[in-house]
Amino acid sequence: MARTSATQPVTKRSRSTFPDRWDLTQLVNDPVTDIAAQLADLESKVVKIEAARSTVTPSMSSHDFLTLLQLSEEIAQGASCLGAYTYLRFSENTKDADARSLKTRVEEQLTGLTNRLLFFELWWQGVDDVNAARLMADAGDLRYHLETIRRFKPHTLSEPEEKILNLKNVTGRSAVHTLYDVVTNGFTFTMTVGGKKKSVNREELMTYVRNPKAPVRQAAYQELYRVFATQRDLLGEIYKTLVNDLKSENLGLRRFSSPIASRNLSNDVPDQAVDVLLASCGKNADIFQTYFKLKAKICKIKSMSRYHLYAPHRTETKKYRYADAITMVLDAYRGFSPRLADLAEQVFRDRHIDAPTRPGKLGGAYCYSIVPGMTPYVMLNYTGEARDIATMAHELGHAVHGMLAKDHSTFTFHSTLPLAETASVFGERILSDALMSQERNKAVQQGLLLGQLDDIYATVLRQAYFVRFEKLAHQMIADGATADQLAKTYGQELRQQFGKAV
Repeated sequence: MARTSATQPVTKRSRSTFPDRWDLTQLVNDPVTDIAAQLADLESKVVKIEAARSTVTPSMSSHDFLTLLQLSEEIAQGASCLGAYTYLRFSENTKDADARSLKTRVEEQLTGLTNRLLFFELWWQGVDDVNAARLMADAGDLRYHLETIRRFKPHTLSEPEEKILNLKNVTGRSAVHTLYDVVTNGFTFTMTVGGKKKSVNREELMTYVRNPKAPVRQAAYQELYRVFATQRDLLGEIYKTLVNDLKSENLGLRRFSSPIASRNLSNDVPDQAVDVLLASCGKNADIFQTYFKLKAKICKIKSMSRYHLYAPHRTETKKYRYADAITMVLDAYRGFSPRLADLAEQVFRDRHIDAPTRPGKLGGAYCYSIVPGMTPYVMLNYTGEARDIATMAHELGHAVHGMLAKDHSTFTFHSTLPLAETASVFGERILSDALMSQERNKAVQQGLLLGQLDDIYATVLRQAYFVRFEKLAHQMIADGATADQLAKTYGQELRQQFGKAV
């Protein structure tokens, strides 16, 4: 992984004081009136495009074509804002029945509008190459979007079939994802630390996997597995349902060559490139096996096991206040580029970040870049660990990336997944380099390097082996595999990944 180096000295700033909960009023001020008004506005624009259906022909003028395209862009922008609002509200508390109901209702209404515009996209896929080139000549930033639509032509069905699939996905695939989130984010875990028993959510539990004491790390993982095992059958069926749904649609109907091929096409990455990447990761897994052997010696772990992969260095026991974490990340960004730091700080100034972990909140972290020109929203589950600071730098990397793309179209400002993750990992590297450049204590530097290597493992090899397993799992489920058989295969992949090092 390429590293960055700070080009400017890091300027120390006073501790930042920003609210730690986001403000969604930029998207929707009053859910009762605003959502209805925004849907009505979208409806009026959809009607305009529907009214032009008879004029949509390969020989239409470039001006008329771009007028309809720009109107569809306005619709996409409004739909993005509404969809984002309902998802952000759901993320705040997956147990909130009103938020879940609103999310489903808006998804259904937006899908209805999308279905009424399908004719325009399907028509564009069928335009001959000569007229397509003529119509795209003046499309500017929208050209890539138009080319992308045409790339999917071999996998697109008829208009009635596409409408049915869109409706099915709202009450099918999307609903199953929501069910998984509701179930797993409602889990509570019990940990006994220092003789005291406490009830924690998953984000709080995972802080213990980096505890300095080996028995605590082991107990945290065992509690994680224990609670998830109570819903083993349900979670197994959820996973198999999603896999079978994808198989039926993408392989059976859309004729993709493999389950991963549709994702590769969306990411504009050749299948062969992904295959080579995964093969290279498997071939070089011994690099991280060597690392974990070395880490075991440094951290004085007699027998490295899965429980201790993220064992902290002896210098990594400090807890960090949220305000201090903000200052550390912004200072690091500023040391690399004042412009990037200003953009990152805007996320906090605009109150577009929700940081505290709490019961029912969606697990993990994400950055949601909604439309060009709007400050992205960032969700964290901040618990005060050093890893949480790196996560903040990671998600702000996404945010800055989205803000720098503000001059692009709604259809094109979102980057593909590989490029998006490059930006976020770059944000982590900025933080890592800044911390290393400031530190003079060799032991602390060693701890920082171990933390960086842990993150690189999680970003590269761990993710690659997830994909390797998924490819196997899709075929196994198609052949009727049970959850136990999937678990056995996952264990085999772990053993291949870690070799004799773990």
